[in-house]
Parts: sequence; structure tokens; C-alpha cells
Amino acid sequence: MTIKVRNYYYLIAGVLAVLFAFTHAWNGQSAVLPTLDTSLISVDTQTVFTYVWHIITAENLVFGIAFIFMSLISERSKIRFAAWMITAIMIVRLMVILGVTAVVDVSGLMNTFIDSIAIVIYVALIMLGTRIEKNNTEVRGSNPLGFTK
Repeated sequence: MTIKVRNYYYLIAGVLAVLFAFTHAWNGQSAVLPTLDTSLISVDTQTVFTYVWHIITAENLVFGIAFIFMSLISERSKIRFAAWMITAIMIVRLMVILGVTAVVDVSGLMNTFIDSIAIVIYVALIMLGTRIEKNNTEVRGSNPLGFTK
């Protein structure tokens, strides 16, 4: 049995999401979460912040695995809804990141630039993947990434 990639946009989005999961976990464990070890923050607050951080890591990993599997499925109509739901989650995530940052410390918006760009690229790949025509690996007759069938 050979495995055939049917949607390269989903495959790339999946690989990126898995990469985002690992970088998010690493950044959290090495840079963000250690700063919580202070007497000014209660253990309960540290615990909540830590599990919320790792929920996002787990979401990224699940999304990545889902998109990798979705890239192999030939029936587009069965997976398009899932792709749009993940897209909606990512757009809401970006809105929360930007909104909370703007409310808490508007000068910190530039610190969200890399995360924002990553989310925009991720969402763009997913949206391109949803536009692939049935029984075709191309978006509207073009193949911008140069992949062969």
C-alpha cells in the first residue's frame, strides 16, 4: 500500500503545527515558565499558567497530526469542515493574543509580530488547502508550490 499526499497545503500546515508544538513547549519550559517561580505568584496561579501554556502546545500537536492525516484523505468534503474549524480557532487565538496585548501593554504588540506572522501563514496554507478541487491536487488549475502529482 502506498501513501499518496492529496493536499500538500494541509501537509505543510500539519508539519508546521507539529513544529509549533515543539517550539512552544521548548520556549515555555526554557524561557517563560521558569520566570513564574517567584514568591510574588501563588502556586495556584503558577499551576494555571503552566497548564494553559501546555494546552496550547497540545492543541498545536493535535492540529498538526490532524492536518497530516487530512493531507492523505481523498474525499475533500469530509475534511473541509474540520479545516475551517481549526482556521476559526487560529483566527480567534490571534485576536486574543493581539487584543490582550493591546489592552495590557500596547507597546508589547511588536513582541507578538513573529507569532502573528506564523499564525497568518498557517491560516493561509489551510485556506489554500480548502480550495483544492475534488480529485485534483491543484488550487484552481495552478500549482504554486511546484509539487507533482
